[in-house]
Parts: sequence; structure tokens; C-alpha cells
Amino acid sequence: MRQRRRPARKPGTKLPTSQSTATGKRQPASLARRLAALTYDWVLLTGVLFGATVAILAFRVGQAFPPHHPGYSAYLIATGAVFFGWFWTHGGQTLGMRAWKIELITVDGRPLTWRVALLRCVFALLGAALFGLGYLWMLVDPGRRSWQDIASGSRVVSCNDPDTKNGA
Repeated sequence: MRQRRRPARKPGTKLPTSQSTATGKRQPASLARRLAALTYDWVLLTGVLFGATVAILAFRVGQAFPPHHPGYSAYLIATGAVFFGWFWTHGGQTLGMRAWKIELITVDGRPLTWRVALLRCVFALLGAALFGLGYLWMLVDPGRRSWQDIASGSRVVSCNDPDTKNGA
């Protein structure tokens, strides 16, 4: 059966009333759901990074990069940022987030911009590098926000996907 795609929203436009993202009506996603979606996305990202590595090796005539090569590391980080940023700016959900029925929204209900998406990526990497403290912060924050949520003015909330209603 063919699934319907949501129409893409242009940056700066408000959501229709039927898709209201008022923070009072949407519950923050749990840490368990966020980590499950992130695990799913890391599996997908591994494939993307493998493909990106194959693509860049073609320009190096098949020669491998030396261990801890800063240029190669930066290339892989940029590839990951584009992976997450594209999904977040085109519907607010990665494939993992869609599977776990969570969505990324801004606090004012607008679609994410690339600036916000890249800011989230930077703070997500920082929070993960510091033994996951950026993610664990949501356990003590009254609004259940992680560092990347706070820094970017966005939230990860539970959602009811309209595509899954009526058996579609």
C-alpha cells in the first residue's frame, strides 16, 4: 500500500491549526523514545557514511585515509549534519523519529531552518562527547529538554502521525 507524504512546509510559515504544535498540547518525548529513534538513525547513518566514504575514496584513487585524519573526520561529521539537518528541515522527523512517533518542532511552532538544525547538531555532539550529559539533562529539566533543545529553541515531542490512522 502506498503511503501519503506530508506536503513540505516553507521556512517561516506557521503550521495549520489541525497540526498545532502548541507546547501545552504536545507531551515531550521520553528519553527512552529519543534514544531508540537515535539508535535507529545511527544504523541508517552508518550506511550513509559508508557510501560517503566510497565516494571520497574515488577521488583518492582508492588510497585509504591515515588513522584520525582531521579532514576525513570533518567530512564524516559534515555528512552526518547534512543527514540529520535535511530530515529536520523537511518535515521535522528523521526515519527513526517517524518510527518511534516523535517529532522535532520549534517552541514557536515554525518549521526548522538549517541554522537551527546545525545548532542542534553542534550541541548534540557536544552533549554526547561529554558522556551523554547533554541528553541526560532532560531528566532534571522541568520541560524535559536536552542541551540541543535549549540551545536551538526546539523540542522533541510525541506525535500522532496522521498517516497511521484508519489503517493506512
